[in-house]
Amino acid sequence: MTAPADKAATLLALHSAPEILVLANVWDVVSAQVIASTPGAKALATASHSIASTFGYKDGENIPFELHLDMVARIVAAVDLPVTMDFEAGYGDAGETARRAIEVGVVGANLEDQMKPLEESVAAVEAVVRAGHDAGIDFVLNARTDAFVRAAKDADRGQLIKEAVDRGRAYLEAGAPVVFVPGAVARDEIAALVDGLGPNRLTVISVPGVSLPARELQELGVARVSTGPFTQRVALTALQDAAQELFAGGELPKGTRALN
Repeated sequence: MTAPADKAATLLALHSAPEILVLANVWDVVSAQVIASTPGAKALATASHSIASTFGYKDGENIPFELHLDMVARIVAAVDLPVTMDFEAGYGDAGETARRAIEVGVVGANLEDQMKPLEESVAAVEAVVRAGHDAGIDFVLNARTDAFVRAAKDADRGQLIKEAVDRGRAYLEAGAPVVFVPGAVARDEIAALVDGLGPNRLTVISVPGVSLPARELQELGVARVSTGPFTQRVALTALQDAAQELFAGGELPKGTRALN
């Protein structure tokens, strides 16, 4: 197995590579193994929403941290690719959460700011970065600002971009190598965010039927695109469609692969 320090260095380098880093989020061991064995997979990202759903919890740190971390530890142990974990808002102590995650082999993370006071959010970023330094790895923090997703529907989009850039720059200065801005899907807004944060500093989420293709995001200078809970929803949609066909007197889909 590759050492955590090497995995962290690899994950960090993938964010500044000429090709955009595409992450199809996973939620359990078998989903991680399937994605890891798919050509083109270079790293794995866990989805907190999906892991919570797997155990019957709603998103938003409702799943007990120990249960969440146990699943992530199982994923890390099952693959040899770098794994980045969704910390949500840090479970009350972002630094301690990072230390616990690093102990099980996690080498990167998402951390939500939930639009808390900037000073508090920067301190959380610094705590995670410090945990990585203490462990001797280049922990890849994808510092998330919720400027878009927590805004009112009629909010001024230009102001949202400014707020996301201001908060993002503060997180970059605090040691996060990249900034995650969920809710940014329009081409002009993504271009403005890249302009404000710099090339290979922005990460976004791919939303079905809404987002730009990965190749176009790459052309705009985006560092990384992930899928959040949507990969699990793709799998569940296929499951429900297959069940409906079967219940209606049909059969399971031809071409179903033995992936487990």
